[in-house]
Amino acid sequence: MSGERLLLVDDDVELCELLADYLGHEQFEVDCCYSAESALQRLRQGESYALLILDIQMPGASGLELLQQLRPSIRTPVIMLTGRGDEIDRILGLEMGADDYLGKPCNPRELLARIRAVLRRSGQEPEQDSLFPERPLEEQGIRLDPGLREVHIGQETVELTSAEFNVLAYLMQNAGQILTKEQLTERVLHRKLTAYDRALDVHVSRVRQKLARVLGSDIEVIKTIRSQGYQFVRSRG
Repeated sequence: MSGERLLLVDDDVELCELLADYLGHEQFEVDCCYSAESALQRLRQGESYALLILDIQMPGASGLELLQQLRPSIRTPVIMLTGRGDEIDRILGLEMGADDYLGKPCNPRELLARIRAVLRRSGQEPEQDSLFPERPLEEQGIRLDPGLREVHIGQETVELTSAEFNVLAYLMQNAGQILTKEQLTERVLHRKLTAYDRALDVHVSRVRQKLARVLGSDIEVIKTIRSQGYQFVRSRG
């Protein structure tokens, strides 16, 4: 994985320069914007990036507001930079479509690891996991294509972030089986599950909401198995 363009949006000029220099040595091309407004202008001009890194707290429009404006029209993976104690902001970011988050002040090596993990699960590196589907799946009227990374219900496309897509893919591939939160966190977020880490739960919740908009709220396809994990309900017949 090398040569991908990243957009870093943070009002801390010194931090941007430090991270851009570090990531540059790791073969990434990094553009920096110091406000949400300038980032939005750049993206609307057609600039294309493999991944966006957005600081939540910025003067003017926040990173959350920028994400809210971007998510309906782009599927580019997003990592949010958050204050270490701002759990509500982290959850809001995930609910709005962020793929991952990292607390500030951030360690450049950890950010690099998160970037590589997000790019890997967004399909820019092949999955090497027997639990991940190799062929299209169809369960409960939901068709998931791992090659195109698309989900359809009937004629309607269900727009999912990369993390949400992988949550659904793992669950559908193992329909009828219980996957623990530990298993899913390691495979979807490429890290160990830690205490109070709700990222996976938010991704599962978002997948449920998006499926329910098409299937109807009375149809439960992903069950929570208390104290164990999650299960995709296998189609009958």
